[in-house]
Amino acid sequence: MHLFRAIVSATTLAALAGAVGAQTYPNKPIRIIVPYAAGGTSDILARQIGPKLTEAWSQPVIVENKPGANGNVGADFVAKSALDGYTLLFTDLGGLVISPSV
Repeated sequence: MHLFRAIVSATTLAALAGAVGAQTYPNKPIRIIVPYAAGGTSDILARQIGPKLTEAWSQPVIVENKPGANGNVGADFVAKSALDGYTLLFTDLGGLVISPSV
């Protein structure tokens, strides 16, 4: 299941990279926020994808961990960040689907 999520995430990010190729995006470092502790599956996958995005976009991609509240701390951070596409959330759907109903 984790492999499937990784493939879907990587495919989505790759599609986004191709869609913005004609624009000037990205022209500054990109942050990927992982809302879980370092060493987990989401963190490992984000750190594997980060260098590939750095290579594709010719801009640094920084992976940051912001754990807490089952992913809500990191998700809240990304939701409140500037809407410029330079702060991305890399997470599984579990916490995002369940949290609103709790």
